[in-house]
Amino acid sequence: MKTQKSALFTRDFTLVVIGQIISLFGNAILHFALPLYLLRETGSLTLFGAVNACSFVPMLLMGPIGGAAADRVNKRNVMVILDFLTAGLTLCYCLLWGKAPLIPLIIGTLMLLYAIAGAYQPAVQASLPLLLPPERLTQGNAVINMVNTLANLLGPVLGGIIFGLWGLGPILAIGGVCFFCSAVMEIFIRIPHERRPRSEGVLATVAKDLGESWKYISKERPVFLSVTLVLAAFNLLMSAALIVGVPGLIAGVLGMSDAYLGLTQGAMGLGGLLGGMLAGVLGSRLKPRHGSQFLLLCSGMAGVMGLAMLPSVPEIASYWILTAMALTTMAAATLFTIVLLTLVQAQVPGQLLGKVIACIQAMANCASPLGQAAYGALFDSLPPWAVLLGAAALAALVALVSKQVFRQLEL
Repeated sequence: MKTQKSALFTRDFTLVVIGQIISLFGNAILHFALPLYLLRETGSLTLFGAVNACSFVPMLLMGPIGGAAADRVNKRNVMVILDFLTAGLTLCYCLLWGKAPLIPLIIGTLMLLYAIAGAYQPAVQASLPLLLPPERLTQGNAVINMVNTLANLLGPVLGGIIFGLWGLGPILAIGGVCFFCSAVMEIFIRIPHERRPRSEGVLATVAKDLGESWKYISKERPVFLSVTLVLAAFNLLMSAALIVGVPGLIAGVLGMSDAYLGLTQGAMGLGGLLGGMLAGVLGSRLKPRHGSQFLLLCSGMAGVMGLAMLPSVPEIASYWILTAMALTTMAAATLFTIVLLTLVQAQVPGQLLGKVIACIQAMANCASPLGQAAYGALFDSLPPWAVLLGAAALAALVALVSKQVFRQLEL
């Protein structure tokens, strides 16, 4: 019995992992192909950044709602329903493709995809403490993050090859099949669930639940709020620059093929995979106080990317430097994410966990859409090296002033 309790890959956790592999691969291949299709059709980085920004907003709005649902509804049911919805969304896009205007169709589809993803992930994250013993939680988070990054590795690589050879159609078909298969398999997951009484309407209940999570973050653990504000500033300055900059610079400025872009985004997935493996190996030796060091490392990598875009650097050299730095950045970011997520899971009461995780993620990413829209315009109007070096310098400043905030997480 003791051995069974300490096992990591139990039946239900294994099913969650497999479902994540299938579903996240479908997400990765669609999130890669749809913006790339728009960029190839229009050639505008400003429009590319604006569309990414619009797509990101629903994820921020749906994250807290999904977190509230994860604490009220059976988490397995949340995963199953959302995967079926995504499969239906992919089918609707196929039916409207070529009949509806391109830009509104892609914006609407991406907004819905990100909204569903925002509601989906809190259910997965809040289920782990129910499926794993405390001593396995860090490893479990590392596995889920590795699955996420593995999907982000394979999705863009295969998506770039398929998109370059046959276009968007096969990618839509693959994505739809992935979501449908994932939903069917997730039906068989058993996640403990205790029904909580609800005496008010759905919207009032959600508002009350979100109010509870905000009270916990701001009053009972105000250091969570400080960390969230640091992450929001960092995402505004750094994450947004890379989300728009990496595909925009490779496909637009350097003029590389879809396969090259897929290779770079696959390398970012590989970086996340390596970061997850390191987190699993290092385990409890990773401390929250290391957070500022991870952020500073990411800033330095962005600075190297800026130097790689100087006019004197050959295009192929610029490409490989961008790819290597993107890989390293993702490894550091994944390590940081696992450390922070494990800390939150260990400290937050179970009945608040889904909501608190979702609220932290929503607040941390709330400035990212503004940054993505701004960076799209900046990359169109200023030298790319200047934009990246400026972003790296400001992000490094945020990392340096955050040292004391991350140390407070250990108190």
